[in-house]
Amino acid sequence: MMKKLILFFSLALSIGFGDNLFAQDPEFTQFYANPLYLNPAFAGSARCPRICLNYRNQWPALNKTFITYSASYDQHFDALSGGLGVLVTSDKAGDGTLTTTDASLIYSYQLNITREFTMRFGFQGTYHQKSLDWSKLTFGDMIDRRRGFVWNTQEVPTSYPTQRKSGVDLSAGVLGYSKRYFFGFAAHHLNQPDEGFINNSKLPMKFTGHAGAMIPLAKGAETFISPNILYQRQQDFQQLNLGVYFVKGPLVGGLWYRNQDAFIVLLGYQAGNVKCGYSYDVTVSKLANATAGSHEISFQVQFECRPKKKKFRTVSCPSF
Repeated sequence: MMKKLILFFSLALSIGFGDNLFAQDPEFTQFYANPLYLNPAFAGSARCPRICLNYRNQWPALNKTFITYSASYDQHFDALSGGLGVLVTSDKAGDGTLTTTDASLIYSYQLNITREFTMRFGFQGTYHQKSLDWSKLTFGDMIDRRRGFVWNTQEVPTSYPTQRKSGVDLSAGVLGYSKRYFFGFAAHHLNQPDEGFINNSKLPMKFTGHAGAMIPLAKGAETFISPNILYQRQQDFQQLNLGVYFVKGPLVGGLWYRNQDAFIVLLGYQAGNVKCGYSYDVTVSKLANATAGSHEISFQVQFECRPKKKKFRTVSCPSF
């Protein structure tokens, strides 16, 4: 019963049938393994072409309740004084009952403030589509007290079997960094697109602030510790993540604490131009026994390109 109640209310909040219900964005635990999703200012920050693939299965005990996929490509172009990126995200809730698909084009402008400090300003335009498979919904008038779901519902959708709502979504971000520290701010859904199927339901703006540092533990050795903080706010929802990464050669480990809700354990491996990571959200709230945590996998390929120019500075930050 608890699982069914959690699923019901989660989907109700996501669909947004009423005027007072609002959707929220899916989130990735490995923030820096999906940099364009975190902040559009990251586009081109690695200079060379980069591909990022991400998969997240949230609350698997609830039978594919929330599964999210993401794929992105970005690189820097000297002729544009900045980077270009493409980001595609698909989020499926309730085993495909509610599907959200976003396709984004991103441009970020690079500005070298001093010899040591650089800023990037990102702008993102997204085609946003939300789809509801009406055939997978159940209603109260379908229930017989003895035999269960045996009747046809009298609820009539505006289209069958799938309802869709699409529109344009605008976002922006800024990123500042030196060799040892970095910080950024992003504002998503600046135009608050309407995604309600029946009544008006605007997608609230999401604000993200993040910062961290890379602290070497031994001179000349590839061993670092990286403390990080991330704060997000969307409508009445707030999330604060505090964590630390430990990097020793090709191995990366991480531990995060999120909002009195979960501990996050991360393991990563970097071999040449390829990086892969796995993280698990250990739920510590009252939902612990009903959700089975969350699994996330990331895969990143950093291609070679022409030799770096002296004036170009990449971001030195964790990749997971």
